[in-house]
Amino acid sequence: MDTTIPVLGVVAVIALAMGFNYTNGFHDAANAIATSVSTRALTPRVALAMAAVANLFGAFFGTKVAQTIGSGIIEQPQGVNGLWLVAAALVGAIGWNLLTWWFGLPSSSSHALIGGLAGAALVAGVTVKWSVIWEKVVIPMIVSPVVGLVGGYLVMIAIFWLFRRANPGRVTRGFRLAQTASAAAMAFGHGLQDAGKTAGVVLLALNISGLHTSNTVPIWVLLLSAVVISLGTYAGGWRIMRTLGRRIIHLTPPQGFAAETTAASILYVAGLAFGAPISTTHTITASIMGVGATKRLSAVRWGVAGNIVGAWILTFPGAGLVAVVTWYVTAIFR
Repeated sequence: MDTTIPVLGVVAVIALAMGFNYTNGFHDAANAIATSVSTRALTPRVALAMAAVANLFGAFFGTKVAQTIGSGIIEQPQGVNGLWLVAAALVGAIGWNLLTWWFGLPSSSSHALIGGLAGAALVAGVTVKWSVIWEKVVIPMIVSPVVGLVGGYLVMIAIFWLFRRANPGRVTRGFRLAQTASAAAMAFGHGLQDAGKTAGVVLLALNISGLHTSNTVPIWVLLLSAVVISLGTYAGGWRIMRTLGRRIIHLTPPQGFAAETTAASILYVAGLAFGAPISTTHTITASIMGVGATKRLSAVRWGVAGNIVGAWILTFPGAGLVAVVTWYVTAIFR
């Protein structure tokens, strides 16, 4: 076989991975900045620029997440068919991202990618590591929103108690400033998690081709993933931003700070300590719900929340199905 074929195939897959990375950036930009924009702590463009820079730096801390995606989800496939498998998985993830973005639903790019990998692997005859998916995907998928919901509620209660005698106007102004830091922390966590996932797919493609032979993520892969997700973030995901920032609950600056701080903390623990590729979308959405519930349960628009949860449930099989269809459609080229 002509040795240029796998090299060209790797280049094509990396380009496709960066396409997914870009959609991830504008799809999930809302995760980091929707609360800051909705409370008017930051203007949209300033918030997006800040989030893009924080994403860039966060990506360099996502090596554990990258290794989980690169070697922990499926057994390493071989040859050109292996590259087609990865390509089909990426098409599944991109397709789901675009569909949910169109409807303004904050679904998980992470679970779309993992669902795409699992779906493509099943039809390609490659072993799926279900035990790892259960341990590092399914359990965190359930636990992180619960922790976000409870954590957001408790952090907001603590803020109420600490500032119970303070001047309300002064508190609001102070938390508007504090939201700059909490939104940056959230964006850093998004870069750590989501740019790391794309780096993991590139790592998988490099190992399949033999151009790389270890689980160590090359620095150029992290840099490329960081830059592209930052560009996608700066492009903005306005449809989803409206859903997170306004349609679930009308947030105040203290509430926005509480939600962002809670979500960022969960992202750091999951990514840095366990290498678990959790959903930034699930985490921040649940944190917003928890914060909103401190006002009164009826303050949260649970109907909107229900639509979001429906999108969460459908993400894994939906992206997997698109990947399966892509695998069969591209059979004529293999």
